[in-house]
Amino acid sequence: MKEISLYIHIPFCKQRCFYCDFPTFSGKEQFREAYVDALIKEIKEKCTNYLIRTIFIGGGTPSHLEKKELEKLLKSVSKLNLSEDIEYSMECNPGTVNEEKLKIMKKYGINRISFGLQSCNDELLKKIGRIHTFEEFLENYNLARKVGFNNINVDLMYGLPNLTVELWRDTLEKICELKPEHIFAYSLIIEEGTAFYNLYEKDKLQLPSEDEERVMDKLTKDILKENGYHQYEISNYSLEGKECEHNKVYWSLEEYVGVGSASSSYIDGYRLVNVNNIKEYIKRINNGEEVIVDKHKNSREDEIEEFIFMGLRMISGISLERFNLKFGVDIKSIYSNVIEKNIRDGLLVLENNKMYLTPKGIELSNSVMSDFILDKWKENKRKKE
Repeated sequence: MKEISLYIHIPFCKQRCFYCDFPTFSGKEQFREAYVDALIKEIKEKCTNYLIRTIFIGGGTPSHLEKKELEKLLKSVSKLNLSEDIEYSMECNPGTVNEEKLKIMKKYGINRISFGLQSCNDELLKKIGRIHTFEEFLENYNLARKVGFNNINVDLMYGLPNLTVELWRDTLEKICELKPEHIFAYSLIIEEGTAFYNLYEKDKLQLPSEDEERVMDKLTKDILKENGYHQYEISNYSLEGKECEHNKVYWSLEEYVGVGSASSSYIDGYRLVNVNNIKEYIKRINNGEEVIVDKHKNSREDEIEEFIFMGLRMISGISLERFNLKFGVDIKSIYSNVIEKNIRDGLLVLENNKMYLTPKGIELSNSVMSDFILDKWKENKRKKE
C-alpha cells in the first residue's frame, strides 16, 4: 500500500487576522456541519487506498469546530489506514479550545497540537486581529499538557507593526520557559488582499525597520539555540527528535493528498487544487461532481526547481545523491555556474554529498533561490554563448 501524507483544510475562523491571506472565512458558521459531512465523503473517496504516515488538520481554525463536528470528522479519519508511528497534528487557536475538545482530539489519535499565538503582548495581539490574550493561550497550553499532549508547537511572528526588539525578546523568553517541543518563528509578510495590505498602501502601518528585523531574526536564532532548540528549516525550530514530519514532506517534494475547499495535493507529479468557495465545494461533493478546479502536470524543469527551492529551506539542505536518483543527472551538469557563483559569494556550501545555505545564504535565501530558476539560467547561458 502506497504511503502518503494527508492535509485536511478547515476554512472557518471566528475572526480573520489582519495579516492572513489564507483561504479562510469568518461569519460562515452556518456551513460548518454540511462542510464536515462533505469533507468526510471526500476523505473516504480519496484516502482509503493509502497508508497515511502524517496528518495535518489546518486552516482556518480547526478548533473552531463544535465538539460534535470535530468528533464526527476525527472518527471518520480514524477508520483510514494509519501508520503505527503516525504524526497527527491539528492547529488550535487560543480562545477556541476547551477540555472536552482536547479529550476528543486525544481519543481519536491526534498526538501533536499547533497553537497559533504570534505574540505574548496583549496590546499587540489585539492590533493584529487575534481573538485571544496571552493568559488564554497559557490556560489552553496548560490544559493541553494536563490532557496528555506531549508534542506542542507554538507559532510566533516578528516584524509586526509596533513590535520592538525588546517586546520580541520578551515573547521568545516567555515561550522558552514553557518548553514547547517545537517553535515556528517567522517574519510578517504583507500580502495583497489582507487588512494590513490596505493599511500599508495608505502608509498607516508602523513596521520595524530592516535593521530591527535583522536584529529580531538573530535574536530568534540565539535565544532558541540557548534554550535547546535546533533550527532545521528557515523558520522552524525544535527540541531533539521533535521536527514536524508533515512539513518535511512538503520540503522534500514527497507526495500528499489535500482534502477540503482550497486544499492542494501533489500526486504522481500532478499539482491539484480544490474549489475555493465553501458552498460550491459542499454542493459538488453532494452531487458527486469533481471538486478539483486546477490540475497541472509538473514538467521535469518544474520538479527540479521545486526540489531545489523546497530543499534549500531545510538547514541540512539537499542530498545530491537523491537529486541524482530522482532526475538521473548530476546537479552540477545543470547548475555548475549558479552553484560556483553562490559558493564564491559565501551563500552556499557543497560538501559531504549535500548542498545547503550558509547563515548569510539563509538571510538572502530568496535571492539564492531565484538563481536556480531554469529559465533565468538558460537566458544567462544564451547571453554568454
